[in-house]
Amino acid sequence: MPRPRVHDLDALLDVAERLVAESGAGNVTVRGLAAAAGVPNGTIYHAFGSLSALLARVWLRAATAFLDLQTELVDQAPDAVDAVVAAAGTPAVFATRRPAAARMLLTVKADRLFGPELPDELADALHALDKRLVALLVRLARLLWDRGDGLAVEVVTTCVVDLPTALFRRDITDPLVRERLAAAVRAVLTVPPREKDRP
Repeated sequence: MPRPRVHDLDALLDVAERLVAESGAGNVTVRGLAAAAGVPNGTIYHAFGSLSALLARVWLRAATAFLDLQTELVDQAPDAVDAVVAAAGTPAVFATRRPAAARMLLTVKADRLFGPELPDELADALHALDKRLVALLVRLARLLWDRGDGLAVEVVTTCVVDLPTALFRRDITDPLVRERLAAAVRAVLTVPPREKDRP
C-alpha cells in the first residue's frame, strides 16, 4: 500500500512559481524551495524526481492555464478581429488572475527550464501544448481570411505573440498598454497576408 501524500504538491508548485517569477529559474534551489514551502528537501525529489522536472512542471502548468484562458476568450469574441484582439490581450487578463504565473511566462524562456533529462511525460506535454497553440493560431487565421497557410499564421503570430511580448514587458497591468496593443493588432490586421505561394 503506497504511503499517503502528506504535502500538497499544488501548494509546492505555487511556491516554486512565485520563486521563479521573483528571482528567475536559475536562482531557485531545492533547499530554498523546500524552505519556502515548508517541506523537507526529499519531498521535491520524491514527488518530481529533480528540481528541473519540478520547474518544467511549473512552467507547463502555467502555460496550460494560459492557453485554456486564451481559448476561452477567443471563443467568447463576437467576430474574428475581436478574437485576435482577445487572444493578444490574454496576458493582461491572466496577470490579474495569476500574477506570478504571468510574470514567469513573460520572463522565463521555456528552453531554460526544459533540459535534456526532461522525462518523456513532460516532453510529451510540452509538445502537446505547442500543437494546441499552433492549432489556435491556424484557427484564427481561418476565421480572418479562410486560410491556414504559413503566411496567414505568421500575421496572426505577430498579433498574438510578438506584439504582446513587446508591449507587456513594460507593464502588463497598465490599461493604456492594453489599449495600444488592441489598436496595434487591429492595424496589423488591416493588411492581409500575402497571396499563398503558387506551385
